[in-house]
Amino acid sequence: MPPKTTKSERKTPSQLADHTARWAVTMAQVGIRQAIADSPWPHWNILKFTGPTGSEAKGVVDLIAVRKDHGEPFLPGTKRGDTLQIILIQAKGGSAAKPTEEDAIRLRGVARHHGACDILLSAWKKGRAAQFFSLRWDSEGHSDWHPVTAKDLKSVFGRRKVVIETDLG
Repeated sequence: MPPKTTKSERKTPSQLADHTARWAVTMAQVGIRQAIADSPWPHWNILKFTGPTGSEAKGVVDLIAVRKDHGEPFLPGTKRGDTLQIILIQAKGGSAAKPTEEDAIRLRGVARHHGACDILLSAWKKGRAAQFFSLRWDSEGHSDWHPVTAKDLKSVFGRRKVVIETDLG
């Protein structure tokens, strides 16, 4: 018979949410690593942002994937390998709410500021693999999260940089 859990060993709701958020980030990394395992060089580097205690940091971006762009330069005055490809990733775990329209606008602004080529959402629930969604905008400037299959995820990380447009429309 398993030992009983005492009150002092139980996690508070905030501790549970923190634990779930950490696992959501980890499982997002696992999903991305699996999708890009056989990708050609240059490889993607995945960076996670944590707060001072190792928990979630403030801000709308939880992870970024970055690699050097060794394709033909498309900016005047640059050479191969001068520019970076960046993908912003927000991770949600457990029963966390879907990102709001305000979150989408913030993500879009951050992507424009840093020249990111895509914005992804990773949603994870215990016992399941992370699911990925890509942020898209309609003609009226409203955001929508479109599901990304494992095959699509591989193509997201395999394609050449296309910087997100500077206007919302």
